[in-house]
Amino acid sequence: MRKNLFNVGALFHGFRTTFSYFFYKKPTIEYPSVKKQHAPRFHGLHELRRYGDGKERCIGCELCAIACPANAITVIGAENTPEDRHSPGERYAAKYEIDELRCIFCGLCEEACPTDAIVLTPRFEMADYRRGAFVYAKDRLLVAPDEGVGQAPDERPNGIPSDLGMVSEKKSTVDVATGYDATARGKYLKEHRRGLAG
Repeated sequence: MRKNLFNVGALFHGFRTTFSYFFYKKPTIEYPSVKKQHAPRFHGLHELRRYGDGKERCIGCELCAIACPANAITVIGAENTPEDRHSPGERYAAKYEIDELRCIFCGLCEEACPTDAIVLTPRFEMADYRRGAFVYAKDRLLVAPDEGVGQAPDERPNGIPSDLGMVSEKKSTVDVATGYDATARGKYLKEHRRGLAG
């Protein structure tokens, strides 16, 4: 009999614990109608940046492909011509692909880039039904010409961009208002996301 009474007490103790959390704010969010606000330093989808005049920042040096521990990046460089200039330097990336299924989003490509051309953005929604859709080519990675920032280093010695290191400086913050401004996709997410959960 005493054993049965002890079991009833244990039941009441369990119910008390359950009901004590009944009125707490739920941590679950209603995704996708409500989205979580990621930190500015979140490593999501890559983007290839441009200069303010529309020229590509990527010079086809392949340092990002060499630094990538997962061999997810393929870069094939080509020579610029006076009639057809893609970047300020002598070379540009004729082919640039990232296999997002192989990528481990470590950010080493971002650190290795000498022109701040490749950056990781806060965008994480990349789901698809086909494996081939996760191979992002240059046409999907390159930002629009009007979203370029900075002055092209045509007249600067050794072709060093004047704003080199500004992306990492902006992203090294916990303030979303300034951190998301480091990338074009970050600015878009900051302005067009509705129903953000804190």
